[in-house]
Amino acid sequence: MSSTKYIFVTGGVTSSLGKGILASSLAKLLQARGYSVTIQKLDPYINVDPGTLNPYEHGECYVTEDGAETDLDLGHYERFLNTPTSQANNVTTGRIYQSVINKERRGDYLGKTVQIIPHITDEIKRKIKFLGNKRNYDIVVTEIGGTVGDIESLPYIEAVRQLKWELGSDALVVHLTLVPFLAASGELKTKPTQHSVKTLLENGVQPDVLVLRTEHDLGIGIRKKVALFCNVDIDSVVQSIDVSTIYDVPNKMREEKLDVTVLKKLKLPLKEEPALIEWNNFLTQHKNPEHEVKVALVGKYVELQDAYKSIAESLVHAGAANLCKVKLDWIHSEDINKKNVTETLGGYDGVIIAPGFGHRGIEGKILATKFVRENNIPFLGICLGMQIAVVEYARNVLGYKDADSTEMNEKTPYPVIDLMEEQKGITEKGGTMRLGAYDCHIQDKKSKMFEAYGKADIRERHRHRYEFNNQYLEDFKKGGMAPVGLNPDTNLVEVVEIPSHKWFVGVQYHPEYSSTVLSPHPLFVAFVKAALNK
Repeated sequence: MSSTKYIFVTGGVTSSLGKGILASSLAKLLQARGYSVTIQKLDPYINVDPGTLNPYEHGECYVTEDGAETDLDLGHYERFLNTPTSQANNVTTGRIYQSVINKERRGDYLGKTVQIIPHITDEIKRKIKFLGNKRNYDIVVTEIGGTVGDIESLPYIEAVRQLKWELGSDALVVHLTLVPFLAASGELKTKPTQHSVKTLLENGVQPDVLVLRTEHDLGIGIRKKVALFCNVDIDSVVQSIDVSTIYDVPNKMREEKLDVTVLKKLKLPLKEEPALIEWNNFLTQHKNPEHEVKVALVGKYVELQDAYKSIAESLVHAGAANLCKVKLDWIHSEDINKKNVTETLGGYDGVIIAPGFGHRGIEGKILATKFVRENNIPFLGICLGMQIAVVEYARNVLGYKDADSTEMNEKTPYPVIDLMEEQKGITEKGGTMRLGAYDCHIQDKKSKMFEAYGKADIRERHRHRYEFNNQYLEDFKKGGMAPVGLNPDTNLVEVVEIPSHKWFVGVQYHPEYSSTVLSPHPLFVAFVKAALNK
């Protein structure tokens, strides 16, 4: 038998039920009981990773410390567990097939016909068990993307069936479904759940625990009905009712004794009762703010707020740390022009210019940055947002009228932002950016950066191809924009500030990837504090 226990989280009826939040909440409770836990995501799409996906497709691309471009659910995993994930925590169908085809080309299968079973399913099982075998976790929670019944997820469900057979009581399936409420008849309906479980059973998988998403409390009658029709005991039917914040879910699952049920089925001791003291302190501060600030996030994907999910959550964490509610408004950069910029941004206590790629909406971001700079409004530019701040300053302060990034204008006479040297000549887009955690040294101990971090040497995650052009470094220094953070190995400018401004910081990296409930990112905490003081 395996020394590591495996929990699989599947979803039925509809997508977007919150499998990632459920997996994170269960893992949080198990972690609080003293177990070492990690979570991985199996995504059924054929892309090798989400790095080349438009944010409108899957929301933000989350980057791990080791440089993996992953699904945004890994951000939830880190925010809940307060531990970093890695390349091994996100697996896609594309990566599975790529690995199998590479093995076939090398002749590893010794002339065998390569098939879904056993070759694809064996590779899936190898990826699932890697974290338990190599990293020595007590429990590995595996979230399977998509909805049961999708053609794309069938190989994953088959791999789960095989693993349940191989591992016995060391493997368990938690199935998340929906119990909809029909307003016309005033009834909660269990039939979708029954059909979802039937689909799982047709694929040879009996769920051990059912978690039912609902807008209304489920009575004992409904729970008994679901238990009877779905072959589970009554204690294994768990209600997941809508809550005001995702951070309430661990407490709700604790009330439902989900962790107790899971541990008993895995034949593991309950250990200590999960206290969640720090977690609940955060919730108390989050729900009982003493102040409020209005922050505008200016970007080009604001119709889909998941495109900036980590930024939004970082502001929740930072707001609680400041006993402050951050009222976040999403402003499309394409809607900003010279006539309306004052009306659009004049009432905000702070402005964030969001990361992104491409030229769409760039001029609106530049106008927003100029307005914020001239009106002494706290400003945080992230990745492209930092580059926008550099371009705007070059044009409107240094007098380089047509300054630009070569990403937007290859023929600009003043390429203050330029393609990184190691990126020149690269034609493939997937996984070729500057990715993962890199060191940064804060040069000025009087800077806003040093004040925020409280130390000179930091390490942050990156995802970009273009950089500050050091040919213009002295011009910016003399002109009043200070390059306060540099990479010690490459001299790459990581951070710019305007010392004369109330709080104006641009960072080439992505601080939002590192913010968690228990460790709010210091830069967001400092930004919200500056907005509060405005």
